[in-house]
Parts: sequence; C-alpha cells; structure tokens
Amino acid sequence: MTVTEQVHQHVLKVPAPAWTPTVETDGEIRDGAWVAELTGDVLDGWPEGMRLIVRKERPHPGAQLRLTDADGMRLTCFATNTSGRPIAELELRHRLRARAEDRIRAARATGLRNLPLHRTAQNRIWLEIVQIALDLLAWMPMLALTGKTRLWEPRRLRLRLARHWPWTSHITAALDQLALLPNPD
Repeated sequence: MTVTEQVHQHVLKVPAPAWTPTVETDGEIRDGAWVAELTGDVLDGWPEGMRLIVRKERPHPGAQLRLTDADGMRLTCFATNTSGRPIAELELRHRLRARAEDRIRAARATGLRNLPLHRTAQNRIWLEIVQIALDLLAWMPMLALTGKTRLWEPRRLRLRLARHWPWTSHITAALDQLALLPNPD
C-alpha cells in the first residue's frame, strides 16, 4: 500500500509509546523495526472494521529513503480487516506473505512469465521444467550456498554462471557441497 501524504502526516503524530516492536517467527524482537495502528480520520470512507498498520524500520545499507519516509526510517503500511490480533502478529503475517511474492517473482524470472510453446502438452512440459528450476532455487541456498550468495535471485545467479566472474567459485563450491550430501533413500 502506498504511503500517501495523509498517512504520512498521521504517522508523524503517532506518540513514541504507541510503537510496538516487531517480532520474528521465533517470537524474538526484530531489531530496528516497529509497528503502530493508525486510527481516526485517516480511515474516513474505509469499510467498517478495516485497520491500517504502519511499520517503520531502519533502511538496509545503501537503500534510498523516499520523501514519505520519516526520521531516517523506511515507512510501509498495509490494511487488514483481521480483528482481535496484536499488530506485531499481523505485521509478521504480512511480512511472511512477502516471501511468497519473492517466490512468484523468481518463478516469473525462471520461465513462468510466458508459455513459449504452441500446444498445451508442450507447455505442460515447460511448466514441469520451470517447477524443477524453482525447486533447485529453493533448496540450493538452504543446502549449499553461504553468506550473501543465499540471497541471490535467479537473474543474478544466471549472470554469475554465464561469465567467469569472481563469483563462479561460490557457485562451484555450492555444487560441490550438494554432491557431498547423502542420497535420499
């Protein structure tokens, strides 16, 4: 959801005690991120029961702040009609859904964007190949990659494989690591 000027003005008025620390999946407090619920006239015209949750967090190194960010913190917000749950729990649920969106982006980058063949049966085979690639993209970082290479998206991985760059050693080391894993029974 876009942080509009009206939302931005309401965020600036949120008192410090109203900000709740965000949490990780293990229940630990997430460092450098807080959430608050916006109420009042910012919700005028919204359906009954809607909630507007705003998150502020320190931007990642190198990230550009936007005009709607405040006090050096990145602002994002989302709306929900879920009631009776703490806002930190709602924010975690929302953040976990973003991971699903990452997987969708990876699927599109891996060949799901277009069905390149003319017949349905041919495209079924294409989709199976895309699924195999997505399985590899999901498992390889967990089983074999280390450090920042675990975060590489499909395009970046392809570029690293396609050229003899300094990163080639990371990928070949990952493949060697995969080869050492025991065969499933």
